[in-house]
Amino acid sequence: MADQTSASPLLKVRVFIDYWNFTLACKSLQAGFRFDWSSIGPLFAAEAAGKVSQSLPHSYEAMHVYGSYSPHKGEDMKFRHWLTNFLDKQPGVLVNAVERKLKKSPPKCPSCHVDATHCAACGADMRGTEEKGVDTRIVTDMMGLAWSGGYDVALLVSADRDFIPVAQELQKRGLKVVHGQIDGAGQDLAKHCWTVLDIGALMPRFERRATPAT
Repeated sequence: MADQTSASPLLKVRVFIDYWNFTLACKSLQAGFRFDWSSIGPLFAAEAAGKVSQSLPHSYEAMHVYGSYSPHKGEDMKFRHWLTNFLDKQPGVLVNAVERKLKKSPPKCPSCHVDATHCAACGADMRGTEEKGVDTRIVTDMMGLAWSGGYDVALLVSADRDFIPVAQELQKRGLKVVHGQIDGAGQDLAKHCWTVLDIGALMPRFERRATPAT
C-alpha cells in the first residue's frame, strides 16, 4: 500500500452552474451552440484547479446545475424532464430543478396605470413568472458543502452579483471561489472571487459536434 502521508494533497473542486445564465450567455456568443454536458464538469474543474495551483493535483467532486421551469408551459415541462431524466443521470452531475412562480402583481396599463390582470382577447392571466429559489439553493449548497469539507475550490458560473456575499464569506474561511466568466459579464462578482476563468475561451472544448453520417 502506498504511503498516504507522503502523497500530495488533492484540491477538491466542485462546479456550480446557473443553467440559464450559463447557456444563454454562451449562445449569445455563438448562436445555436450545442453543449457536450459530459465534458463540462471535468473540463471546468481541471481549469479552475489550474487557476489556483499549477503544482497540486485535483479531484473533480461534482457539477451542480440549477435550472428553473414554468409548470404551465409545455416546452418548460420537456426541459424539466430533460434535466431530471437525462442531465441528472450523468456521472458526477447533480441537478436542482426549481419551479418558477407567478408574480404577485400583474402588469399595469401604460396609459391609465390600472392593473392588467387578464388578457382581453383570451382571458389568460397576464402575470409573468419569476425565478425564485435558484440563487438560494446555490448559496445553500455552496455553504453546506464547504462546512462539510466537500471542496477546496468552487467554480461559480453565473454573472449574478447576488453571489458576492457568499464568495466573500467562503474566502474568509480559506476556500477559493473562481468566477466562471462569459464575455466579461459579472465584473462586480469577479472582483470578490479568487480569480476568473474565461468560459467563453473554453467553448470549443465543450461543444457537441454533429455525428458524421455513416
